[in-house]
Amino acid sequence: MAYRFIPVALALAMMAGPGFAQQPPTACGDRGDLLTQLRDQYKEDPAGFGLTGNGAVVELMTSDSGSWTLILSFPNGRSCLMATGDGWELWKNIKKAQGKDA
Repeated sequence: MAYRFIPVALALAMMAGPGFAQQPPTACGDRGDLLTQLRDQYKEDPAGFGLTGNGAVVELMTSDSGSWTLILSFPNGRSCLMATGDGWELWKNIKKAQGKDA
């Protein structure tokens, strides 16, 4: 799973522009480009979001296969990958499968 992060990070690094050499590498870029890449390569779509105290938005992207990506999006349109993984499940789905009320 860790290898899934590398192509996304490299693509975002290439979009960073000439000033990138003076800055430490980060997995950040244009929100629209990032969402397109997650949708096209990993079939991930927005599953939830929350507003932070500084006006940024934490967004969770998930796929039917269970892959997920957590991104932080700022009001200026820049987004940064915070974490990625596999095996995403909703508690409601797990409780329903166990015959419990959600």
